[in-house]
Amino acid sequence: MTATAWIGIGANVGDRLGNVRAALAELASLDATSIVRVSSVYDTTPWGVTDQRRFLNAVVELSTELSPEVLLSGLGAVEERCGRVRHERWGPRTLDLDILLYGDRIVTTDDLVIPHPRLAQRAFVLVPLAELAPELEVPGMNATVAQLLDALGDAAEEARLVGPPPESGGGGETGSDEEDGCRRRTT
Repeated sequence: MTATAWIGIGANVGDRLGNVRAALAELASLDATSIVRVSSVYDTTPWGVTDQRRFLNAVVELSTELSPEVLLSGLGAVEERCGRVRHERWGPRTLDLDILLYGDRIVTTDDLVIPHPRLAQRAFVLVPLAELAPELEVPGMNATVAQLLDALGDAAEEARLVGPPPESGGGGETGSDEEDGCRRRTT
């Protein structure tokens, strides 16, 4: 069965745009999964731990035959190939991939909660998600994406448009202090 999954992408270490592009290339290579649409890229304020570099964020719509749990595992593998090391909750990262929504499913396990448990609080995912699907009903929240974004008020203005959806692959920002890029699978 094919499902629509909405994935949040974030990066604030190294070549942020290059990391977003590399993530898109990796997502396109996931088994039984294809990219349908990608939002524009937004420059956003860090959430949780605020004393760090601003993030670049986007949302990607996937069509996938993978279960939510298998998709989560695949996203973790992409993060790892892109150099993600988990030091601090909400801390700096080369890449962060989150399942925001998976069809109309509500999932609650020890490892996975869908819809993302803090979706309604985060302009950095609601702004790009609203660009793609403002009228999308969020399961269990009795609201559309646009309604959740409106409820954030001025916080939504913290997401500044950087540019159109990025092409996958290649670098992006000049003057970055670190290399980007994911280590491609060798199998």
